[in-house]
Amino acid sequence: MSTTKKPLYGVLLILCAGLLLASHDGVSKYLTHTYPLIMVIWMRYFVQTLVMLLLFLPRMRWAIVRTRRPWLQLLRAISLLSISVLFIGGLRYIPLAEATAVMFLAPLIVTVLSALLLHEKVSKGQWIAVSVGFLGVLFIVRPRGALFTPAILLPVCASFCFAVYQLITRRLSSTDHAVTSNFLSGLFGTVILTALLPGHYRLDVAHVDLLFMLLLGVLAMTAHMLLTMALKYSTAATLAPFTYGQIIFAGLVGYLAFATLPDAWSMLGVLIISCSGLAVAYLQHHAQSRV
Repeated sequence: MSTTKKPLYGVLLILCAGLLLASHDGVSKYLTHTYPLIMVIWMRYFVQTLVMLLLFLPRMRWAIVRTRRPWLQLLRAISLLSISVLFIGGLRYIPLAEATAVMFLAPLIVTVLSALLLHEKVSKGQWIAVSVGFLGVLFIVRPRGALFTPAILLPVCASFCFAVYQLITRRLSSTDHAVTSNFLSGLFGTVILTALLPGHYRLDVAHVDLLFMLLLGVLAMTAHMLLTMALKYSTAATLAPFTYGQIIFAGLVGYLAFATLPDAWSMLGVLIISCSGLAVAYLQHHAQSRV
């Protein structure tokens, strides 16, 4: 049977990826309360790059770094590194579920950027869904609320970087292998963070924390591989609703690890952002199916 006729497999893979990403973010939040931010992110990138080398270099050899669009790859790598620094930095101050929900503004921002930069046609319904989605953030970050602090700008900026990252990845998918894109982004991040590491590291790392740091790279790489595999079994439109499961997993990890739960207003904001993202995905798929 063709893999495209097994949508349940794709759904299960996307849910597993969401759980791994939420776990990755939870571990990162825990570690950055004790260790320097640059050190934690560097370990994630270093381990991810090393594991990818061991897994793919024997089979792909030099093809692992062969790209037809080096400047786009560089911009993608900068976007991904910016996401890591901004989002994980924000997790030091923002609860996991709320920060993850703000990151899911990215699909809405992609719609705006597609219209402004790529001159793609965006329907009135999509514009309404995007506007409502941004209003959802106001329920999470409301005046006099606990999250009404400058720190909320970190995940907000990360969501913009994530939108740019998604647009570039979409462009590269037609010319470069997914493994190449992920490896080059990891390699770039490793090199840059290694240069920044002096003065941002500690040698007195507890054994359990060292294991957590090593786990970060494995979680990130595995999650991104599962995301790629999911698209082989199902369409992006089918999987879109289940990507928002990551917000639920983030809330669960936040509760179990840090005893934090979103309040009623924040939960309403999360729901609005999720519904807006789903509406944009549905309207885009509906428009494409009519072409």
